[in-house]
Amino acid sequence: MRDHTKLRAFGLADEVALLVYEIIAKFPRGVQYGLTSQIRRAAVSVPSNIVEGCARESQADYLRFLNIAFGSLRELHYQLSLANRLEFLDNQDLSLIEPKIIETEKVLNCLIRALQNR
Repeated sequence: MRDHTKLRAFGLADEVALLVYEIIAKFPRGVQYGLTSQIRRAAVSVPSNIVEGCARESQADYLRFLNIAFGSLRELHYQLSLANRLEFLDNQDLSLIEPKIIETEKVLNCLIRALQNR
């Protein structure tokens, strides 16, 4: 079994999830069960899938869960962009979280590619 806490991708994904919860607390109540809920689920899905992948025995399962995490991260990136365009998320908060998401995407993508090339 792999230790997810040793992965930089997990640490970054965890930071993103925490930032998301801080940022979406400012969203209007009217979107609480729509976009806010989807953003929350996508943000938590990223580190959760990394953890679940690490618990899997086979390399194929590990990669499958890392790819799911990457998909959730891209989904989150879009949802936050949408929230910004809908003016639920201000530019300052977007500029706080977007670089962290991009860094997480790069690190997770590199991990996936390295494992695929083994």
